[in-house]
Amino acid sequence: MRGVLGKSRKMICSLLSQAPVSPAYYYRSSPSIYKPKPSNRFSWGFLAPIPSPAIRVFCSKPGEVGGLMASSVQNQGSISYLTQREAAEVDETLMGPLGFSVDQLMELAGLSVATSINEVYKPSEYNRVLAICGPGNNGGDGLVAARHLYHFGYKPFVCYPKRTQKPLYSGLVTQLESLSIPFLSVDELPMDLSKDFDILVDAMFGFSFHGAPRPPFDDLIKKLINLHYYEQAQRKPPVIVSVDIPSGWHVEEGDVGGDGIKPDMLVSLTAPKLCAKKFSGPHHFLGGRFVPPAIAEKYKLQLPQYPGISMCVRIGKPPQIDISSLRENYISPEFLEEQVEADPLDQFRKWFDDAMAANLKEPNAMALSTTGKDGKPSSRMVLLKGVDKDGFVWFTNYESQKARQLSENPHAALLFYWDGLNRQVVRVEGSVEKVSDEESEQYFHSRPRGSQLGAIVSKQSTVIPGRHVLHQQYKELEEKYSKESLIPKPKYWGGYRLKPERFEFWQGQPSRLHDRLEYSPQETDGKRVWKIVRLAP
Repeated sequence: MRGVLGKSRKMICSLLSQAPVSPAYYYRSSPSIYKPKPSNRFSWGFLAPIPSPAIRVFCSKPGEVGGLMASSVQNQGSISYLTQREAAEVDETLMGPLGFSVDQLMELAGLSVATSINEVYKPSEYNRVLAICGPGNNGGDGLVAARHLYHFGYKPFVCYPKRTQKPLYSGLVTQLESLSIPFLSVDELPMDLSKDFDILVDAMFGFSFHGAPRPPFDDLIKKLINLHYYEQAQRKPPVIVSVDIPSGWHVEEGDVGGDGIKPDMLVSLTAPKLCAKKFSGPHHFLGGRFVPPAIAEKYKLQLPQYPGISMCVRIGKPPQIDISSLRENYISPEFLEEQVEADPLDQFRKWFDDAMAANLKEPNAMALSTTGKDGKPSSRMVLLKGVDKDGFVWFTNYESQKARQLSENPHAALLFYWDGLNRQVVRVEGSVEKVSDEESEQYFHSRPRGSQLGAIVSKQSTVIPGRHVLHQQYKELEEKYSKESLIPKPKYWGGYRLKPERFEFWQGQPSRLHDRLEYSPQETDGKRVWKIVRLAP
């Protein structure tokens, strides 16, 4: 719990203000003491440009499209760490002259904790969450996190043994009860937490806590400590996520005796406390992103930049991962033959619309695979710029490697991958031809002026001495056409159209039992129709 000034951590998340609560009280994280203190849509002929969202989710997968990588890594040595007194002073300033309310900060802190958890532990594999909440603000953060985790698709349980009747906390309990989130007493908890839970959220004590934990929190901490021995016995224990401070640790000196909780994830709030330097688990996140410049300057805080709209950022290097262990257990609706369109182009449009509605980054990005007369394949990502009954259109330099291969072997394959929907349109195969010069001209002049100049400057796939050459030639062209309203399209630039002869639609499913439906043309009563078959995953 954050304690006497435990609010500081709440400053960490951001947004969602609720009815203001008087900042006249700062809560000690001690289980029983509260101390008053003075508060000082898309054209199917040509695809319109699709803006990419800055960030798809609060914290997306590392390396993703997100991804779009929402949780960038920050060097641990460049981050500021707060002493206990500094953390308390920051709290007082936020809750006093800067006008933050307790419920605002608690909401932001809990949201940051939930998004940090979702960054690493996906609900498809880590579904059952037990939030162990103390009586102060740290416990409040745990209650808020449990609510957000419910809406993120997890199945949370709450152990909240020392409840307070203050309206803020009773309101949080009511919100959880309205979602039918079970509350478990200490006596109702299983002896072995590893059998019933995948994630344990340690939200008992925060940076203001002093002394030895009192019952029942002393026994609860022991339960978490004992999980370490299950791991030594080669039993998979649930992961432990500590909120701001691992309960029982000294706020500045850390796990002094070396026999305390060893969390797998630490979510620091506002700024990491000194004890976080002793954290050796694989995942350290900083939550929230609203510390005002005045506070950052006063305490000389070096805090990481939060990318996009992310609510958390990873501190330090990500853990070394065995690539062979990376896997995703897809959870998707069934994709059945009786549900699909008879024409694969109609089915493609349907899925493309879904990808647009899901706000995925560049849903028109596709892998284009080609081979030349030597039979050696090559692939690259290009952007779909049109689709109609005649096929799929993209534009490029006619002197590039892919263009040379297509001149030698006018057949290609396209692949669309929509990670957020667990979908692929794979092996859209067919013959390729150039589009008309008129069609290329029309699209070329629909592009931003800078993109037109860039297409002229770049002799695609040729060797150049350096990036400066591109910039110099671009600048010269910019001056050359500064008074011209129309930039002429170069003869070596234009479009291609792939006429599809085969489609496959792929939908990820649990246990690798994926749905794969293949469309191939056949003649029926003198008419060309599409035959649909299911392929084994």
